[in-house]
Amino acid sequence: MAEAGKLKVTLIKSRHGRLKAHRACVAGLGLRRINQSVVVADTPENRGMINKASYLLRVEAA
Repeated sequence: MAEAGKLKVTLIKSRHGRLKAHRACVAGLGLRRINQSVVVADTPENRGMINKASYLLRVEAA
């Protein structure tokens, strides 16, 4: 069963050649390489980072 308040975030496109702020958001979520997934808390801060770099990420309920 999925945990309440958690999101599984996967990096699906490369960070290279992207805006510095978008790269920083991806790094802030703890993602380093393509197809790497992390589970993060569903907070406004994490949602903001996900929204800024959404074109690089896949987000699912964890």
